[in-house]
Amino acid sequence: MNEVNYKETAEIVSNDLRLKTFPVAVKFLKRKNELPEKTRMPSVVLGKRVTICQAVTMTRIYGWTVGLTKEDLVCVPAMIAFGFSSAAEPADSLAALFCEVEFASDKEQALKEAQTIIRLKSSEYEAILLAPLQKASFAPDTITFHANPAQVMRLVQAWVYKEGSRVNGSFGGKVECSQYLIEPFKERSPRVVIPGMGDRIFSMTQDDELVFAMPGEGLRLLVSGLKEAGKKIGARYPVTFYQNFQPEFPKPYQVMGDKLGLF
Repeated sequence: MNEVNYKETAEIVSNDLRLKTFPVAVKFLKRKNELPEKTRMPSVVLGKRVTICQAVTMTRIYGWTVGLTKEDLVCVPAMIAFGFSSAAEPADSLAALFCEVEFASDKEQALKEAQTIIRLKSSEYEAILLAPLQKASFAPDTITFHANPAQVMRLVQAWVYKEGSRVNGSFGGKVECSQYLIEPFKERSPRVVIPGMGDRIFSMTQDDELVFAMPGEGLRLLVSGLKEAGKKIGARYPVTFYQNFQPEFPKPYQVMGDKLGLF
């Protein structure tokens, strides 16, 4: 298979869907010394720890290539999910936190949800590398697209056109970075994600934004499907409004029209 031209394919998707922000390429690195030399690490370039979703925003809006290690992060639930903590039982730690902030009715319900949140093993990866897909110098493990619902619809249509299987989603309203970054990588399938509370508070994710996240190796398939899905009926973005109809007005308009001989 020929090497993917990430700049070209990213521009095809962005232009076709008129995306407001860059698609994000994500790589999980076994060792932090694998981070490229010019990677921006928040603890170094900003002198601050950040959330993972903030790093996604820096990438998709600023166009930065961002590297994250344990020392760059401050979001406890995400650090647990991404294996940057020493928690012996990560699900128990997440459940305890959910109860403490009243995101669960009781410990049993909290644990039930926490066990379904996809996670990386402790110290499984030492770093996360994020770059605008247009600038990616690596083969992504995950690719994310922040988009409005109609744009996500087209991404879903493109995937289903080639794969023939519907796209899944799992919604909890919190720790959603694990859903759009880890899950496509671990499960090798795309996801539609509703960004959570942290995304909206810290990374300024807008009310109209969803995330379509996919495994990196599916990019060719997505671009091909985007060109073909619904082509015979003019399916595209923005969605074309249907105009072949005659409007009906309230009765007073009809009466006046008749009076003036307009109809």
